[in-house]
Order: sequence, then C-alpha cells, then structure tokens
Amino acid sequence: MHPPFGLRSKSVWTYLAFAAIGWAIAFAVEAKAADTPLPATESAAIERAADFERSRQWVEAIGLYEKALKQWPENPQLKYGLRRTRIQFSVDRRYADRSYTDGLTTVSMDDALVFLDDALLKVRKYYVDAISPTAFIAHGTESLYIALANEKFIAKNASTVSPRTVTAFRAMLRDRYWNKPCGSTEEARAVVTEVARMAYSELRITPGATVMEYVFGGCNALDEYSSFLTPGRLDDLYNNIEGEFVGIGIEMKAEAGKGMLLINVLADSPAEEGGAAPGDFIVAIDGVNCLNMSTEEAAQHLQGAPDSRVRLDLRNPRTEQIRQAELKRRAVKVKSIPIVRIVDPVNGIGYIKMTGFQKNSAAELDAALVELRSQGMKALIWDLRGNPGGLLTAAVEVLDRFLDDGMIVSTKGRTQDQNWSYTATKGNDWNVPLAILVDGDSASASEIVAGAIHDHGRGVLVGRKTYGKWSVQSILPGRSSTGLRLTTAKFYSPNGNTYGKIGVEPDVAVAASEEQFTGYRGLRNENPEDDQDLAAGMNSLRRQLARR
Repeated sequence: MHPPFGLRSKSVWTYLAFAAIGWAIAFAVEAKAADTPLPATESAAIERAADFERSRQWVEAIGLYEKALKQWPENPQLKYGLRRTRIQFSVDRRYADRSYTDGLTTVSMDDALVFLDDALLKVRKYYVDAISPTAFIAHGTESLYIALANEKFIAKNASTVSPRTVTAFRAMLRDRYWNKPCGSTEEARAVVTEVARMAYSELRITPGATVMEYVFGGCNALDEYSSFLTPGRLDDLYNNIEGEFVGIGIEMKAEAGKGMLLINVLADSPAEEGGAAPGDFIVAIDGVNCLNMSTEEAAQHLQGAPDSRVRLDLRNPRTEQIRQAELKRRAVKVKSIPIVRIVDPVNGIGYIKMTGFQKNSAAELDAALVELRSQGMKALIWDLRGNPGGLLTAAVEVLDRFLDDGMIVSTKGRTQDQNWSYTATKGNDWNVPLAILVDGDSASASEIVAGAIHDHGRGVLVGRKTYGKWSVQSILPGRSSTGLRLTTAKFYSPNGNTYGKIGVEPDVAVAASEEQFTGYRGLRNENPEDDQDLAAGMNSLRRQLARR
C-alpha cells in the first residue's frame, strides 16, 4: 500500500533527515570529538569537559562527553554533563536566532500558553511513543533551570538581576518543581503559568520568555530528531526540502579562534563565483571579526535580501593569505546531484554524488543516468557519503529506478495513518551493477537506499557503517510561522530490519581517510584512485564486470 505522494501540504511534511543546520552541528561535534584526545581517567574527562563548558565551547564539550561515554557508558556525571551541555547549546542557538528573540520571547503570557497547549496536544497525538504531560513539563523545568545559567539568556532576560537572586530562583525550581506531577494538560498549563509569574515577579523575566522555554525545553523529553522550530529554523528546513534559498551558497561550521570553516561551496553560487573553496575560513563578515562567533551568529550576519551584498574576508589555511570577496546574495538552487562523471572510461564506470533527497532528486537522477549512459556507462558508483537524508518520497522514487519488484521500505507508527508500505514498480529500471558509498554521516533516507539495495542483493555497500537514524519525522506547522518536528514512525528495510542507533554495515569496509573525516563534501580528488572508498567501489565493480 502506498500513501499519497503529495509533498508539502497545509498540515504536514514527511521528512527523513536532520535539518540542514542539524547536519552541520552533528558533523562539527564528530570532528571536535576526533580533535580532542580522550583523557586517561573518568575524572580527568569530566574536568576537561567542564573546562569547555566554562568557556562556553559547547560543541567541544558535547564531543568530549560523547567520546567519554563510549569509554565509560555508565558514568552518571558524564551522562548529565552531556545532557546539560546539549541544553546550553540549544539555548545559545535560540538566542542567536532573531526570529526567536524578536518574535517569540516577547509574546504575551496568554499567547505563549497557546504554543504550549498546541505542542502538548501534537506530542500526545502524533509522537511515536507515549509521552506524559509530567515528562514534558519536567524537561521544560530543567531547560529553564539550565538557561538561568546561560550568559545569553541572562543578558537578554535578566541582566539587571543579581546573580544571588538568580541562584535562589534556580534552587527553588529544583526544590518545588523538579518532576512535579501533571496529570493533564490543564495541570501542566497551571504549573507553567505559576513558574512564569514567579519568574517575572522575582527576576523580571517576561512571561513569554519563560513559557517558551517550557515549549522548547519540553521537547527534550522526545528523541534527538524531534524539536520545536522557530520561524527561522522552519524556513531553513523548507528551503532544504525545496532545494532553493537566498544566500551565497555555503555550508560552514565554527572553529573557535579560526572563524567559519567552509565545508561545502555550492556549484554556480555567489561564493563559488567569488573564489571561495572548501577548506577556506571566513574570518570577517562586512568587517566584523567572526573568529570566535558561533555558526548561528555568523549565519545571522550572512543573511540578507536578494541582490544585497556581503563582504567576506577569506583565509586560505595552506598559504595563510587573507583575501576579500564581495558577493551578491541571490536565489541559489541546491542540486541533489552536484557531480556526475565517468571515473573509469576503460570499464565504463560512472559516478554520481547525491547530497540530499529533495523533491527534484528523481528528475536529477534520471538526467544524470541518461548523461552517463551516453558516455558509455556500464556500472555505477552512487555516493551517499555525508548525505543526511531528506524526503521519504524522494528515497522511494530514486530506488524505484534500480528495483523492478518487491518491497522498498515500510513505516510503522503509534497511529494507523503512519503505517505504510512502499513497493517497487516495473519499468524505467536501470540494471547496471551498483556500488553504494556510505559512511557514518549517511543517514535516514540514505539508509533506506542502503537497506533496500542490501536486502535485494542489488549492489555492494562500500565504506563505513551508516549513521543509524531509522525514523520518520513529520513537520507540523504551528502558529506564527513556527513548526513542530516530530518523530511519528520508524522505518524498516525490505527484510523487516530496522537499524536505529545501529547503522547498516558495509559489504566492503574502508577506513576513513583524514580528508573524509574533515568533512568536505564532494569528490575533491582529481585522481579517483586517491579516494579510498571510490577506489574500493571501482575494484568491486570491475570484478563484477569481468564475470559477465
């Protein structure tokens, strides 16, 4: 049974990926964890992570906590340190987002409570697991408690209040409201109203700011893929799905003391036309030093209207030279498949790099395959490394080009309308031998491809174990251009397997190279043999072609 294949509606999107910013954050954490050596003892790891926290280096702290928990998984201080740091990081992100600070924290108590009611209703109705009002509100209380130790939160909401008064209020939250039972939505609303009134009375924090902390923080009771979305984040997500946005065409991550590391520069974008390249650092934006900005803060400086200009100071880390580039913001089309080429002309091995699953991905794939066939393609390498996923329908549509029968994927949720099966249709099939390149950042829709290709024996998986995100998110629009991203189902491979938090193992395992770990996206080596994954994929396909 197939569900309707419509994409965006007034009520919901079905989505299978991190938001674009989420991918960058996850990758930044992984990179930072690799850069930071793990101390020899638990106590030393805790102290080192605490040093990162004290200097507000949240990404570094998260990376170290995650790395330490792999070594000492039962340590309660490490577990809570990771939780605390993630919340601090989320607060920082929200307070660097003007759509939040200007539009949501200033709403009235009554309006803010409508956001709370709506979030509670949707979570209880649609979330994949049952969540009680008590759990949701308890996580909101924890988020407010931690926010009251966050510099940006205090600077915005309680800058004139003495630290002693703030500390006393935090102690009161722990004593009176920690895990306070809420038997209903009405009781939850009453608890939040009471806390908001006290926060205004004692700390002069506007009720809207307190209630919204419960709305956003309450979602910490859900999985890591579910969250309340500010207007800015929701807009980013829709642009990611649509494959088009206004900007200069870069993906970046903050490197403390170095600026913004360019992970990717989109083809035919203002940034590419201005000479920016992956590996460069942005060190200033319109003359404003960004060496120690967060990714979100720098993104705010880079935003602007179509046809407006932005001046970047770019540092080449190899030569240490700094050059200026003045770029005009414009609509940038994000291609799902930015690279199409023949990598082995002798054997006719084609290559496509797919960076996401957008609504135009199937059409792009069709065009790429026709182009490669005209160049003599006899086998194909399909590169999904670093691909965080995208639309469920897009994953089904592209797989249907390579499977002529049988199950592609199925989904199962808490409600009947989340239970679907997707099967291949005959016709329009490409029967060339396949090698799929995957790594630890191939997630969600990429894993649907990996699981289906593996279960059908349709090709070989090459690289490293995939991320392990086997869940479906629905995007539920809300008031004032906000949204709620909820996990509403899990998905299963054709053989009925699900690999959440496990990942799909490759058939041919290849150790990650230094450049791959750095996170540059795309085929960067002029000589394909220098890419170890690509070389392994080509060798596998050459053996298959030789047996024909």
